[in-house]
Amino acid sequence: MLLTLDFETYFDVRCQLGKMTTMEYINDPDFKVHGVGLKFNDEPAEWYPEDEIEDVFASIDWDSTRLLCHNTAFDGAVLAAKYGHYPRYYLDTSAMARGLYPGQSSSLANVAIRLWPDDESMRKGDDLVKSKGLHDLPPDVEDALAKYCIQDTELTHAIFKKWELELPSSEYDLIDITTRMFTKPRLIIDRERLTNYMERERLNAETTIEASGVEPEVLRSNAKFANYIDTELELVVPTKTSPTTGEQIPALGKNDAGFQQLCQMYPQHQKVWDARIAAKSRLTETRAQRFLSAANPDDTIGIPLRYYAAHTGRFGGSDKLNFQNMPRGSELRKCLIAPKDHLVYVADLSNIEARMLAWLADQHDLLDQFSNGEDVYSSFASSIYDRPINKESDPTERFVGKTAVLGLGYGMGWKKFQATLALGAAGPVVELDDEKAWQVVNAYRTQFYKIPALWNTCDMFLIDMLQGRSNYHKVLETKRNRIELPNGMSLYYENLTRSTQGFQFNSNRQTVYTYGGKVTENVVQALSRIVVTDALLRLAYKRKDLDVCLTVHDEIVCVGPAEDADERMQDIIDIMCIAPTWADDLPLAAEGGYDIGYSK
Repeated sequence: MLLTLDFETYFDVRCQLGKMTTMEYINDPDFKVHGVGLKFNDEPAEWYPEDEIEDVFASIDWDSTRLLCHNTAFDGAVLAAKYGHYPRYYLDTSAMARGLYPGQSSSLANVAIRLWPDDESMRKGDDLVKSKGLHDLPPDVEDALAKYCIQDTELTHAIFKKWELELPSSEYDLIDITTRMFTKPRLIIDRERLTNYMERERLNAETTIEASGVEPEVLRSNAKFANYIDTELELVVPTKTSPTTGEQIPALGKNDAGFQQLCQMYPQHQKVWDARIAAKSRLTETRAQRFLSAANPDDTIGIPLRYYAAHTGRFGGSDKLNFQNMPRGSELRKCLIAPKDHLVYVADLSNIEARMLAWLADQHDLLDQFSNGEDVYSSFASSIYDRPINKESDPTERFVGKTAVLGLGYGMGWKKFQATLALGAAGPVVELDDEKAWQVVNAYRTQFYKIPALWNTCDMFLIDMLQGRSNYHKVLETKRNRIELPNGMSLYYENLTRSTQGFQFNSNRQTVYTYGGKVTENVVQALSRIVVTDALLRLAYKRKDLDVCLTVHDEIVCVGPAEDADERMQDIIDIMCIAPTWADDLPLAAEGGYDIGYSK
C-alpha cells in the first residue's frame, strides 16, 4: 500500500523547526500534533484530527506500507517518536526533487510550480499561518488547516506519480535508507563523555583567553580586534571584499587567508591569535550541546543526512547537525557509540577520487600503481624530489606528493598549489618557491598527460551540452544542459550559457562559473559517489546483521553484533571493493576497523 501522509503540528515563535533540530522540536513540551492528512493509494485524501489519529494508525499494516511524504525525515520522525510506527519503505518527494533537479529549490511550492506552471489548482495551500501559536484550534482555523493539509497531501501524491519512473530503483533505496538512519537510529550518545568534553572545551577557551591578556569583548568584536591589531600590535590589519557590500572589511576569521598569514608571519603574538579563535569559535561546544539536545529520550541519535545535497549527488549535513564534518579522532565521533553487545564498524574506500580520475582518463600507469598497492603519493614525490621518498622518513615531501596527486587533477595552477601548501589546512605548512611550485605542477601534467587531455574532453562536453549534442566518453553521454551517468542519474548544468569567463550555469539561485577542469572534478565526484552508494546498498542487502547508520564522503559506518567482529569487518571491506559493472577494471581498495565507538 502507498500511504501519503502530512502531519500538521503546533508551532510558535520559539517552538519551531526554524530554530530547533527536529528532535528538539518533537520532544519539546509545547509540541503537539493538530492532525494528519492521509491518502490511501489513489483514494481521496482525508483529514484526521488529533483524537482520531491513534485509531486510524492502528488499522494500518505498517509492514506492508510505503510511506510517502514531502520531507519524510520530519513526518517519519513524528510517526516513530509519537506513535511508534515504522513503515516498510520510505519515499520522499523532496528528496526526489533534489535528485532530479539538483541545485534547484525542492520546496513543495516550487516543485508544484515547476511541474504545473499553468495550473493554478496545483498549488500549495497558504492557511498554515492562521494556526501559529494556537494549541487549541477554533473550528474555523481547524477547518482551514484541514483544507490546507489535504491540498498538500494530494499535491505530494501527484508529484510522486508524475516522477515515479524518473529515478532509478537504487536511488529510491538510498532515500529509504537515508530516512531510516534518522527515524530508526542505532547509534547512541555517550552523554557523560560529551558533557565532560564540553566542560573541557569551555575551560580551555577561558584559559587561552586569559593567557592573552586581551579583554574578551575585544577578542569577540571584529572592529575592536582590528583596532587592537592596529594600535596595540602596530600591525597591518588584513582585509577582504565583503560579498554583500563589495567593500573592504577586516579578514579576521580563523579561515580567512589574511588572518592565517598574519598568524604565520607574527608567531610572537601566538597567544593573541589563539585567544581570538577561542573567543570567536565556540563551534565545538555548540555542536556538542546540539548533539545532546537532538538525542532521543533513550539516548539514540538520529543521523540527519540530506540526500543529493550537492550538484554531484553527494550527501550533505542537515537539521543543524552536520555529520559530514566531524574530524577523524574527534571527541564528537568518539561520543557516538554502539548499543550493548554491538560495535561500530567503519570502512572507507581508499583514494577513490584519485582512482576514478585515473580510470576516466585512461591513465594506465597511475592505475597500475593503485592496482599493485603502491604508495602513489611517495612515488610521485620521489619523481619531483629526485630521490626515494617514503611515508615514515619523509612525511613533508610525501605530503607535497599527496597534495599534488589529489589536487592537481582538475586544472589547479602553480600559484594556487603553492598557496594550498602554505595554508597547511590538511597537513604540515610547506613553503615552496615559485620555481619549485611550477616544476611540481608541470611534472604532474607531463607524467600524467592523459589527465589534462580529459580536461579538454570536458571542455568539449560544455560546448556539446550548450548545443544539445550527444557526445560520449567511456560511461558518460552529454545531452542538453546535462551529462548522463551510468546509474541513470545526470549531472545538471541548469541554464548553461557562455560568458566572458567561459561558461556559467545556475545552481541554488546563484551563477556558477565552470570550465573543463571543473567539469572533470564534477564527473569524478559523481562517479565516486555512485561507487560508494553501491557499496552502501550491497552492505544493506547482503549483511542483514548490519545496520548502515551513516556515510561520510567515501566512508560507511555500520552497527553490528560484537561476535565474529574480524570476520564481519573483512566481509565489509570485501563488499566495498567490488568494482561496478560499468567500470569492472577500476581497482578499489578499502580499509577499516571497529570499536565500541565511532573512533576511526
